[in-house]
Amino acid sequence: MTGTDHLGTDHEGAVRARRAEDVARFAERRGVVDRVQHALHVTPALVPLIVLAVAVLGFTWWLGPRFLQQLPLIMQQVQIVGVLAAAQTLIILTAGIDLSVGAIAVFTSVVIGQVSFRYGVPPAAAIAAGLAVGAAIGAASGWLVSRAKLPPFIVTLGMWQIVLATNYLYSRNETIRSREIREEAPMLQWLGAKPNEQIVRWIEASRGIEWERRRPAETDSAFLDFLWATNVTYGVVVMVLLFAVLAYALRATAWGRHVYAVGDDPEAAELAGVDVRRTLMSVYVIAGAICAVAGWIMIGRFGSVSPSASTGVLGNIQSITAVVIGGISLFGGRGSIWGAFFGALIVGVFELGLRMAGADAQWTYLLIGTLIIGAVGVDQWIRKVAA
Repeated sequence: MTGTDHLGTDHEGAVRARRAEDVARFAERRGVVDRVQHALHVTPALVPLIVLAVAVLGFTWWLGPRFLQQLPLIMQQVQIVGVLAAAQTLIILTAGIDLSVGAIAVFTSVVIGQVSFRYGVPPAAAIAAGLAVGAAIGAASGWLVSRAKLPPFIVTLGMWQIVLATNYLYSRNETIRSREIREEAPMLQWLGAKPNEQIVRWIEASRGIEWERRRPAETDSAFLDFLWATNVTYGVVVMVLLFAVLAYALRATAWGRHVYAVGDDPEAAELAGVDVRRTLMSVYVIAGAICAVAGWIMIGRFGSVSPSASTGVLGNIQSITAVVIGGISLFGGRGSIWGAFFGALIVGVFELGLRMAGADAQWTYLLIGTLIIGAVGVDQWIRKVAA
């Protein structure tokens, strides 16, 4: 049976022709703005990458080459926030939010230090204990969100208070000093060591070169001098590797596709065969373990273990800031984890650039606040493509 009436008119053919004509007209009307909007929708990390590049070029033009020389320092400054942002990204991709990431990082650093010094456990086992505690806290939050169906905001807000209180009670508000750690458990500070300096020392030792005190900044070898000045810590290396692993897992594995599906529409994901509860549980457990990695990095970065570290309070807001500026949608289901990495670097670039320029610290907060609002506005604009 065809769509031809008694007069011989082919209605179906006319409809198909009209649809093809409408598509062609739509394609013709698609201008530069539409193409940019589509490109940003397909590549969410493009916006923060552009902002980062413009910020670096702008401060270099303003402050001169000396700003570029400080880029490795920016990597060191953002390594803790960057790792916390990686954990926060996983939660936000599922349309949740975690207000306890900073507290978990501080508490796990305390657990690592106390287990090693109070109980005499080897440093490697103490680090493993810290990772296990971080994963356990994440599992508790994940169970309340996935099984008890409590809002992530309320669960993690309560967990933030619980973890901070437990942190002070367990540590007895005692600080383990840097010298003690360096003498008795140097492995705890390993992520604060600089592989570039170790490589230079090894090369110079193989050549029979020894320095009485500290190695001078300038020697006969320009390459070794450049490598010595790079100032990259193992914590920075771990941060970059963590983002690379998570980017691959989110992009190329079934688990990653399930994370995006749950964040986009949990009911549709469940109808498609995704185990929503299991996916949410895994995300919170992994995020908790990542926060414990941030806790270990804290020990390397600061040298000591302190239950009153500011990361417990500021780390939550800083990680959310990096994620939002990085183009991760707060509504879940959209964004690239590399965007969070770029977002953390953007904050670091603005903080260091304005500080080197001698500007008032309030300008930093003003610009970052503007970037947050702008990032959410861009996200809303980009989401219109999907709509």
